[in-house]
Amino acid sequence: MKRDFSGLAQEVFDIVIVGGGIIGTGIARDAALRGLNTVLVEKEDFAYGTTSRSSRLIHGGLRYLRMLEFKLVRQDLRERETLLSIAPHLVHRLQFIIPLIRSSLFYRFALPFGLRMYDILSAGKTLPSWQRLSQHETLELEPWMSETGGLMGSYLYYDCQSDFIERLCLENALDAAEHGARMLNHAAMTGFLTRDSAVCGIEVRDTQSGENHLLNGRIVLNAGGPWANLVWDKLVVNKTAGIRKTKGIHLLTGKISNNALVLFARSDGRLFFVIPWQEYSLIGTTDTDYFGDLDTVHANVSDVDYLVSELRHYFPGFRQEDIHYTVAGLRPLVAVERKVESNTSRAHKLIDHEQRDGIRGFISVLGGKITAYRAIAEKAVDLVCHKLRRKIPCSTAYIPLPGSPAVPAKDIEQAAYSHGLPPEVVTHLAAIYGSRFSSVLEYVAADERLGRPVSAGCRDIIAQIKHAVDEEEAITVGDFLLRRSPLGLGASQGMDAVETVAREMGSLLGWGKADRQSQIDGYRASVALGRRFRE
Repeated sequence: MKRDFSGLAQEVFDIVIVGGGIIGTGIARDAALRGLNTVLVEKEDFAYGTTSRSSRLIHGGLRYLRMLEFKLVRQDLRERETLLSIAPHLVHRLQFIIPLIRSSLFYRFALPFGLRMYDILSAGKTLPSWQRLSQHETLELEPWMSETGGLMGSYLYYDCQSDFIERLCLENALDAAEHGARMLNHAAMTGFLTRDSAVCGIEVRDTQSGENHLLNGRIVLNAGGPWANLVWDKLVVNKTAGIRKTKGIHLLTGKISNNALVLFARSDGRLFFVIPWQEYSLIGTTDTDYFGDLDTVHANVSDVDYLVSELRHYFPGFRQEDIHYTVAGLRPLVAVERKVESNTSRAHKLIDHEQRDGIRGFISVLGGKITAYRAIAEKAVDLVCHKLRRKIPCSTAYIPLPGSPAVPAKDIEQAAYSHGLPPEVVTHLAAIYGSRFSSVLEYVAADERLGRPVSAGCRDIIAQIKHAVDEEEAITVGDFLLRRSPLGLGASQGMDAVETVAREMGSLLGWGKADRQSQIDGYRASVALGRRFRE
């Protein structure tokens, strides 16, 4: 990917996409693979918003069966299998345990029925079926449950996880670019171009240089997620049937369970997770309406108190001091009147503004789960092709993402030996880049200094910084630390590496001393949101 604004005004794109989350980049990939002349603009960075603040699960959503969302669950279970096939380097199976702690009708009948339905709806799956575990079998998997009063056993089932969901988004962007799409991060849409009651493009500002550009397009597609209404506001459109923004938070703590846990809040009955992630646990989530600033969303005291209080019913010794930091994101749900937050559907909706508002050339995508991003993109591009009068089939369900397949252990060992790197470092690179880890190692072969760790004790190396700048449009410290590398997602949030990253990126991008300090300060301010609940 090359971030290039030159010659934009001289082209007429088939589709102009606003929003670089996983749905937006998925649409760009699908459109580019179908041969459409495609451009995407994102005001921050790929995966900056909702995508990077999720539970990192690829799942059907067991709890949506309680809402009778059978079609949604079936679609997502099918997409779970597709992602296991096209991105095996980024998506892996995960074992879930639901403790059976009392003999209520819900635990004895409703849960087993729901799990049977989950298996039925995932017909053709490659994951094992659910099973009931005895108390002894449960304690073998999770010894801490010996302190849980009334434990009768548990239910075990399987879903999937994407440890580095940001990478899943980025690989869609990379593949789109490799098939001809122009992918522009840090490019803010500032207005529409219109002619005769039709949208014919957008105005864009390069937020790094301050320069303004025009993008001409036959179709403009709004994939802004929580920012979608801000895109609408630039046109006079019907604001009804819009989006409902709800906030969900997660706590990052030291690892407290061996498996993913499905737990139920005593205060309101909501389901929440304890998810093993790297050497940590990710605990969440909440679901509350949000009306504040979209760029400073953060967990407040009441959010954290809710999760901590409910977690203590299962882990009595858990303390707020055990939290490393919090993550807060927004769900852009399709608005439905008189629905409580947690009961609002996660299904997506496509709006053809020609049909609804009489404005040609404008489409919006609302809602949708991360798991279903590929299917949502397929439907969106189908609509675009219909409006452009082109019959081109979708191919994203069977064409692997760029880093596929997963790297065999023998290849990792050989690469570690030939480049003089510890095997755990190369294993880490393979987990991030998949089969493309060798492109990072080429930088080490050219300059052995680039094989040094970014910070003491970490597995990320300096070559990743150069690779991110040269090949993956990383232009801020946050781009690298949070979305090209998982270094900023650990307990330290990359604070021990921020100066090294700023220095290395600065030398590649021509930053002066003041620029480097501005980047460092900006990064520190952004990650401080995750600790604001302590203030």
